[in-house]
Amino acid sequence: MDVKGIGIDLVEIQKIREIGLEKFKNRILSEKEILEYNLILNENRKETYLAGRFAAKEALFKAFKKGDLTANYKDFSILNDESNAPYVESKWTKDVKVLISISHTKEYATAFIIINTR
Repeated sequence: MDVKGIGIDLVEIQKIREIGLEKFKNRILSEKEILEYNLILNENRKETYLAGRFAAKEALFKAFKKGDLTANYKDFSILNDESNAPYVESKWTKDVKVLISISHTKEYATAFIIINTR
């Protein structure tokens, strides 16, 4: 496998609060992510969920060298597997392997992406 691209992003959670959770949710989440989001009861967890997904998608665009894509935020679903590890689901990732890590504190969320050829 060869590395096709890497991307990283850092999001300030306060910025998402200022925009508004519902507005931000509708702007960036896929239908599958919205289903997950709607199951979250804790407001702070909703904020970190949104911030983590946004950071991951921004990192994805950087790794794909955004000019190579005609995709938008909703074209990517950042979901969790049975062990709660994040993974990317999208038609844009069928021919590559995407490695993803998301982390957050009360104030920031970050994501790191490596895209490998299969």
